[in-house]
Amino acid sequence: MAKRKRSKPAPPTVAPGARRGRRAYEGALMSRLTSDWVTSGTSADAEIDGSLVRLRNRARQLVRDNPYARQALRAIGANVVGRGIRMQGRVMMQRGSGQLDQRINSMIEAEWTRWCRPTTCHAAGRLSFVEICRLAIQAMAESGEVFIRIVPEAFGGGRVPLGLEIIESDYCDEGKSLGPLPDGSEWRMGVRVNRWGRPVSYAFRTRHPGDMVNGVGYQTQEVPASEIIHLYVTERPGQTRGVPWFSSAVKRLHHLAGYEEAEVVRARASSSLMGFITSPEGELHADEVFEDERVSNFEPGVFKYLAQGESVIVPQLDAPDGQFEPFMRGMLRAVAAAIGCSYETISRDFSQSNYSSSRLSLLEDRENWKTLQDYLIDHLLRPVFERWLAAAVGSGAMPLPGYDVMPERYEAVKWFPRGWEWVDPAKEVSAYKEAVRCGFKTQADVVAAGGGDLEDLLVALAAERERAQELGLTLDIDPGKVSGAGLTQARPPGSIIPQDPYSPEDTAAESGDSTGEVEGTPEDLAEDLAEGDDIEDDA
Repeated sequence: MAKRKRSKPAPPTVAPGARRGRRAYEGALMSRLTSDWVTSGTSADAEIDGSLVRLRNRARQLVRDNPYARQALRAIGANVVGRGIRMQGRVMMQRGSGQLDQRINSMIEAEWTRWCRPTTCHAAGRLSFVEICRLAIQAMAESGEVFIRIVPEAFGGGRVPLGLEIIESDYCDEGKSLGPLPDGSEWRMGVRVNRWGRPVSYAFRTRHPGDMVNGVGYQTQEVPASEIIHLYVTERPGQTRGVPWFSSAVKRLHHLAGYEEAEVVRARASSSLMGFITSPEGELHADEVFEDERVSNFEPGVFKYLAQGESVIVPQLDAPDGQFEPFMRGMLRAVAAAIGCSYETISRDFSQSNYSSSRLSLLEDRENWKTLQDYLIDHLLRPVFERWLAAAVGSGAMPLPGYDVMPERYEAVKWFPRGWEWVDPAKEVSAYKEAVRCGFKTQADVVAAGGGDLEDLLVALAAERERAQELGLTLDIDPGKVSGAGLTQARPPGSIIPQDPYSPEDTAAESGDSTGEVEGTPEDLAEDLAEGDDIEDDA
């Protein structure tokens, strides 16, 4: 009888991905600790669609009612724009001398300043260009985005046919999403984009959907993208609409407001409620009872007698551990991190900071403000200036020879956003001085850090010194005449500066090798200088 061979048992099968799961990222593992972690793999527009209106309305409600949200919005406008972003022409001479054409630059700057007035730059005639910039950056933070429409028309008797209309984000019909269209474009939340994602046109409502007058009976019109400047911070590739900067802080701010209100109610109850009176007989119906409620009068400093069997219970309504301020600080730090500024900026609380921490916090904030300033310059100021310059030349308001052939020559301007004062001027000015002397920084860098321009500063200083010289004044600001100690450096003709007696030059003078020998000891020379006597030269 033939023996049958025993078959070897098959190796245990491994579930697909089981071995791979042991090497996966810990943040991607599924366990009982992460079972409630719900995520999605949607695109940027898919996440924004359906949430934009609610996020926008909640952020605005917080700005209206929450003091910390309002302070954050105020700080953004004040630090990014402040009193304005100044423009200075940088048109060079055509002869190749490498110098600026002062006449052309002065003409462009004067005409630009004239146009930036409220009556000429704003279509409604209420906002100056500085106010439009400040309102735009605040609308980006509060609503996530803002639209600026360029109107080719002169307003308020202006000579340049150009005006700006600032449009709130509610006007753009976020519900219009369809496509692709026959030409390859598609509508995404009210923005029509081509196959590259470049905006082609916008669908704007004729009225605000929440307006008090005819807010419902609006229509939608398509406006070409060449007339619209859409301002929003792009956080993900392919993003079409902006998201409020308060989006990751609205829930925390809402809970913080509720907690603060509960603490205020508790404090009021603790200071108003003196105690409860209990009686074994229950409530008595007497003259002091009205509508089943006892009416009692409490006066400070008065002792009252209780009836037979009544007793007083004083409730304990104090906070359990005194954690109100630490809890508020912790919550506000998270809110500040979500918005992009420091805790001290939105809370105005500097009790927990010193010089080093305050300076570090301000420097970190200023890097964020500088980034937003660059964004505003690139996406609003420069496009508006170039359109304004073309309109000014085309209308004859500002003749610029050769503009139609080489417009980039006249578009060469420099923008000076607002700067910031030093935290400790004595220390930081000394540090800047050393940096300039060592060659690590230029004077232009130091002046620009404070929001100024070195060219303007030098012109102003020269004018001041020239005027002081006309009046016969010697000012302490002139380093050529006054030392840092306040001593005059001017000397009568024929006198020489005394040398150090221990220097090689002075040794050579004592040996007769120099014609600049000065009589007297160093003490005598110092006394003569203090008395203002002339130092006579033996030669």
